[in-house]
Amino acid sequence: MIGLILELVGTERDTRTPWVTDAVSAAHAIRGLHSVTLEIRDLARTLGFVKDLLGFRIVNEGSGRTRLAVGNGGPGAVIDVLHAPDATAAMNGLGTVHHVAFAISDAEDQLKIRAELVRQGVQVTEVRDRQYFRSIYFREPGGVLFEIATVPPGFTVDETLPCLGQDLKLPPWEEPHRATIETKLPALT
Repeated sequence: MIGLILELVGTERDTRTPWVTDAVSAAHAIRGLHSVTLEIRDLARTLGFVKDLLGFRIVNEGSGRTRLAVGNGGPGAVIDVLHAPDATAAMNGLGTVHHVAFAISDAEDQLKIRAELVRQGVQVTEVRDRQYFRSIYFREPGGVLFEIATVPPGFTVDETLPCLGQDLKLPPWEEPHRATIETKLPALT
């Protein structure tokens, strides 16, 4: 994908629980997403939007880059906005990262944000039931697709935490397609 940049970030300040396995120790394990970078042509509109609507605050500014944080900041609570007035339009494709998702504590807070988006004239989807969470989708002024997803009910609604990922779990509306989906998945051992 042209223009899709992924960076691995290592920091000793990330206190989140690591994803360890027999082959990967805690010292080298992934702990989660550190941050995302939005490449934006019109910096002011995007900054105002994420600050006023989503509660982010500017924590650092550099040459063409503004770092925003929410809550206590740190890994998983940071957005970098890269001012790129000449950026080419992004193109989605299979396997690309096509939106930025934000977690919200509950459906009530999600509905409040949705109502404010509607009030401000932002096109936002209805609440979509994803079985493990509920989501709304909208674009910020620079064109980046945002998702706000509830934390509950969570991924343990149909399997226990130690068993997550061991079986193919499908939402009820996809169950009729199970056989077709399974034929397209690689065999795992």
